[in-house]
Amino acid sequence: MGDPTELKQQLVDCIRMLESADIIDYNGHASIRLDGDRMLINMGACQRSRLSVDDICTIDMEGRLVDGQGKPPLEFHLHAGVYRARPDVQACVHAHPKWSTFLTMTGHAYEPVYAQGSLVYPVPVLDSPNSINNRAMADRLAATLGDRPAALMKSHGAVTVGKSIQEAFVLANYMEENAYRQYMAMQIGKPYVFTPHELAMCREKLWSDTLFQRAWDHFHAKLA
Repeated sequence: MGDPTELKQQLVDCIRMLESADIIDYNGHASIRLDGDRMLINMGACQRSRLSVDDICTIDMEGRLVDGQGKPPLEFHLHAGVYRARPDVQACVHAHPKWSTFLTMTGHAYEPVYAQGSLVYPVPVLDSPNSINNRAMADRLAATLGDRPAALMKSHGAVTVGKSIQEAFVLANYMEENAYRQYMAMQIGKPYVFTPHELAMCREKLWSDTLFQRAWDHFHAKLA
């Protein structure tokens, strides 16, 4: 586990960048797993566009406040469910991205049409628009996610996970950019979908901590 103050700032930066990119709205949230059964997560009532470290709280996997000045979001269950099921996951983002959600609203599968966006393919879909605000729904989402880095929720939103908050953040951006390009291409005709060989090449070249950090730095620079 890193320095808690530094992790809180990373979480603040992640959420503010996602809000600026129109991926998280006034209801989005992200978390970082701490040691044991605790996580850092933004408070439910916070203003995402003006987030500060004072808006980050520490909770246990049952949602009980360990440290902080406010309550976690109602969908903290989503994060807890993922962490219970996936020991490899250290960070989780839940957002309501419009382009990805448009696909689930209309029954269109997410297709790899953009190199970076291919990293999360295939993307499973939770066949329910319900909020993940109880343990049963959290377990259902975790089962849908399986061992994948991302999942969509029908007419609701998306979740991305990673071994760091940087990774979860970047994958959320890649997925939404891919969905945007897929949607726009569908207005003209049938989009080109990457072949299995091309998908393997993309993963080999683009699944890189260095490139994830470059993407993070690109969006971080815009916060100023």
